Amino acid sequence: MRNMPIDLANLAFVCVSPPRPKLVSQETGEVKVDKNGEAVYQVGLSCANESGRVDLLTVAVAGDPGVSLGQVVTPVGLVGFFWEQTINGERRSGVSFRAERVVPVGGETAAAA
Repeated sequence: MRNMPIDLANLAFVCVSPPRPKLVSQETGEVKVDKNGEAVYQVGLSCANESGRVDLLTVAVAGDPGVSLGQVVTPVGLVGFFWEQTINGERRSGVSFRAERVVPVGGETAAAA
């Protein structure tokens, strides 16, 4: 699977859905973990470009990013990846997003330290 890095230069992000654990199964409530055993969270972000187009993204990140609703954030190391699956003969595909971390604007330098 190939990751597509996202250029954040002309984009602005706002948290529109607070972080919550990503579930492997709705029925069992099992939380997804990454290769290091850390819980994977998903956070809803609005993404606006300089011409005013706004899209909604659900971004996966290892660990609770600790951001809150309405906060302006930066998804550090944001990548998109194409997925495709067939369930009961129905073929579906799309692009999912993940980031190394999601930090409040101005917190990138503090988070890197």
